[in-house]
Amino acid sequence: MEQMNELFSIAGKVALVTGGSRGIGLMIARSFVAAGARVYVSSRKAAACEATAQALSGPGECLPLPADVSRMDDIARVVETLTAREGRLDILVNNAGATWGAPLGQFPEAGWDKVMDLNVKGMFFLTQSLLPLLTAHATAAAPARVINIGSVDGMHTPAFDNFSYSPSKAAVHQMTRMLATHLAARHVTVNAIAPGPFATDMMAPMVATMGETILGKVPLHRMGEEADIGGMAICLASRAGAFVTGAVIPVDGGLLAAS
Repeated sequence: MEQMNELFSIAGKVALVTGGSRGIGLMIARSFVAAGARVYVSSRKAAACEATAQALSGPGECLPLPADVSRMDDIARVVETLTAREGRLDILVNNAGATWGAPLGQFPEAGWDKVMDLNVKGMFFLTQSLLPLLTAHATAAAPARVINIGSVDGMHTPAFDNFSYSPSKAAVHQMTRMLATHLAARHVTVNAIAPGPFATDMMAPMVATMGETILGKVPLHRMGEEADIGGMAICLASRAGAFVTGAVIPVDGGLLAAS
């Protein structure tokens, strides 16, 4: 049992989870803290970051780091803060994301730019800017980890009118593969988790109107839970996932397999 605990241990690791004050980001942050990591949670709202940090600190430590990671000046501030406080970053979870729904004929430019700037541009430039911290202590035996949160909507054609969200997540998956290839020699693994339906604020409107229809397409016939997404993130962040890079892993209850 001791060897198994070591295999999945992230105790003492330093992690940053963007969009960490709610939804899937909060689930992952809470799982990391419970596993003994020191976790910085980032979101646009400072009050939400503070409240999350206070609520989560326990076996590990949770610290607020408010930022809008679609903005280059905020990305620079995140890097400056982490460099001053830590000098290294073991795990980066690029989770911050947005969606926008509108019929094809009325889909606005603002809905395209907001989603692409946060989901794709921000993810790339945050990772780029954090490379000195990610590589500071990384080794072949203990690589640093980048975990990008994609979506099953980037792997199939969704039923909803989210014309910028779905392409943005497909871009996240391809960016994951490209970064994994480029960063392997620098001892950084890059993987993506592609969640299916989870009970989050982002999913709430769809669940309210189409909940049974959504579950009807999931062979396991339930929504994803914190243990599902947190467990996969811990696996990728621990020794258990050290030889995995460039993967896009659906965590979707079998939705893609059945579609």
